[in-house]
Amino acid sequence: MTKSWRAVQAAVPEFADRVQALFDAHKHKTIATIRADGSPRISGIETAFEGGELTFGSMPNARKGADLRRDPRFALHTATVDPVEGEEAQWPGEAKIAGRAIHSGAITNGPDGDLFRADITEVVLTHLNDAATLLVIEWWTPEHGLRKTERE
Repeated sequence: MTKSWRAVQAAVPEFADRVQALFDAHKHKTIATIRADGSPRISGIETAFEGGELTFGSMPNARKGADLRRDPRFALHTATVDPVEGEEAQWPGEAKIAGRAIHSGAITNGPDGDLFRADITEVVLTHLNDAATLLVIEWWTPEHGLRKTERE
């Protein structure tokens, strides 16, 4: 059974809102895919949350699209911003979403290319606690729900 963004929102709405806000804060994100030889590939990408789905595209003949059609596993990462010295508690954090890309046909409202939607297996949110003294890692999986750990 596939897990859409809608499923994440239904299971953990407040967590999903914080993750989506980080993804929506910047246009460009990073996606990791798997090359034909099994090695990782990192590429820039844009994503959208529409109608309860997380979607992203690939231009015609792009290597990341070929990677995803061959092996659909991916990991997305939000834009990374550094904490401001002295204002670390204001750092918004970063988010990651992993899963499998489901090819959904051609992009219909934009440049030519392939459209993919995410079958989500994991969502991770990393941020600092209110005192900015601990790294807080929250993660959700369909199997185990929302979990949290803190590190010094």
